[in-house]
Amino acid sequence: MTKKQKKNLIRIIISAVLLIALHFIPVAGILRFVLYMIPYVIVGYDILIKAWKGIKNRQPFDECFLMVVATLGAIALGIWSTGDYVEAVAVMLFYQIGEWFQSYAVGKSRRNISALMDIRPDYANLIGEDGQTEEVDPDEVEIGSLILVQPGEKVPIDGIITEGDTSVDTSALTGESVPRTLHAGEEIISGSINLTGVIKVRTTKEFGESTVSKVLDLVENASSRKSKSENFISKFARYYTPVVVYSALFLAIVPPLFLLVTGGKADFGDWVYRALTFLVISCPCALVISIPLSFFAGIGGASKEGVLVKGSNYLEALSEASVCVFDKTGTLTKGVFEVVSINGDDPDKLLETAAYAEKHSSHPIALSVKRKYGKELDAHEVSDVEEITGRGIHAKVDGRDVYAGNIKLMQENGLNVTEDRSPATVIYVSCDGTYLGSISISDVVKDTSKEAIARIRQAGVRKTVMLSGDRKNVAEEVSKSVGIDECHAELLPEDKVTELEKIMDGLSGKLVYVGDGVNDAPVLSRADIGIAMGALGSDAAIEAADVVLMDDDPMKISKAIRISKKCIRIVNENIYFAIGVKVLCLILGALGIANMWLAIFADVGVMVIAVINAIRALFVKNV
Repeated sequence: MTKKQKKNLIRIIISAVLLIALHFIPVAGILRFVLYMIPYVIVGYDILIKAWKGIKNRQPFDECFLMVVATLGAIALGIWSTGDYVEAVAVMLFYQIGEWFQSYAVGKSRRNISALMDIRPDYANLIGEDGQTEEVDPDEVEIGSLILVQPGEKVPIDGIITEGDTSVDTSALTGESVPRTLHAGEEIISGSINLTGVIKVRTTKEFGESTVSKVLDLVENASSRKSKSENFISKFARYYTPVVVYSALFLAIVPPLFLLVTGGKADFGDWVYRALTFLVISCPCALVISIPLSFFAGIGGASKEGVLVKGSNYLEALSEASVCVFDKTGTLTKGVFEVVSINGDDPDKLLETAAYAEKHSSHPIALSVKRKYGKELDAHEVSDVEEITGRGIHAKVDGRDVYAGNIKLMQENGLNVTEDRSPATVIYVSCDGTYLGSISISDVVKDTSKEAIARIRQAGVRKTVMLSGDRKNVAEEVSKSVGIDECHAELLPEDKVTELEKIMDGLSGKLVYVGDGVNDAPVLSRADIGIAMGALGSDAAIEAADVVLMDDDPMKISKAIRISKKCIRIVNENIYFAIGVKVLCLILGALGIANMWLAIFADVGVMVIAVINAIRALFVKNV
């Protein structure tokens, strides 16, 4: 509990005790008025100040203004006729109780997100050229620097472990409870906590571009992108408050004047009381507070599970997902390729030529070829490297023209090559116009991909599609093995966008696209909701996506959809409940059936119930 919350709670308790005590003190007249004003001012002085500031700034129509008008009106009625000030003090007291519950709920949500924010590193142990370590700000560490991470410390910057073995806790980033074991040569991401061994890490990114910075930025800026429900409530409150103020004025003046003119009995005090009751009932706190809080809690809960949603608008859109489209490599498959066969007259020469051609490529297929070759590659022997989109690579290797890529690349260079139809990715290699042979490479399907597709269907997605740049037989093999409904293969990045637009044409509901590579960025941006794989995904894909999965597990897709549906269900419950109760009580208030005590329930009671309901969106572990 914050100092402000404690202070407000003390004010509420003091006012409540004074109000109860005054009930047993037999006083009347001016003394009664003065005594009752003490708890009123103690509990409501900040509301009075806020209302006055709103009037001064020509923006009076908010809940503070409604509370002040209603309570001061009740006090005026007490002075004029009834001598009773209990209701006025009680309205302000219960309103502040509701505000305290709301503040506590928001604080709880923020504390849960703060646990995620605790991944921010405070320092980095920079190893100098003399081998000495110096504690520096992570912002000061350049790419390629060597840092030391000791057990219990947060990893400050993304990098490659150069020395040491350890296990790391990535739960704050990925929601994964089991520690990961890492060895020298493997990548380690910032924000994770080193648990066991002392390790040295060669940084691969600046702090501002590292995983921890991107995670923090995504979560901190999520609230700036509002959902349709939030925008509706904001507009609703903007017009609703003036309407109810003028309606209350109408209720206080017009009916008694009409009765007076028509010869009936006009009790102005009764109609003013009805108008004040109407004002208290009409306060839109429950909607204005609980709807954004529901989304805030939903985004916070998803973050704890390793699903980063960039805004409540995307969380809302996820709940309407009807079609889910997947990239293949790195999304449904591990993106870990292995050379399974080398087909040529001189396999050693073929592998060496391909490895040199792929020397500067970081594509998973290129890495598998270099890994299979297993020898040091002399960068001076490779020049004029050109990546041919959707085809492969052209490079000068020791002065010779080398092409390494798919069958189309060979055909475009005048080579009559028989296509390998095996369900594997095949690299065809030529050197100075002579075909050397092919290398077959196989990707591995993720262990959870098949179950993930099944769960996505259970979450309400009607159709699944795979778009791949890989060969048709390879893509169809993967598609069939995991249970995808429809498969389109051999697509260039622009072809993926075209196919996506065909699927979206006439679609009812929202389309989700899941990818991880640079060539997925255009499709991620074009889809209704783009989901990127955050651990192995490219920076471009993560930047273009609306949702990021921090551990690359496709199982998290159905989790994200279920979280969004739970959040939207809670939002709708609060909207229907709040509006329904208020409309009923407003009618009863206008007819003179509802008194100020029912008005307090319609305002504060409904708000407290809605806020408590909104907090449920935070608990998504078992969704």
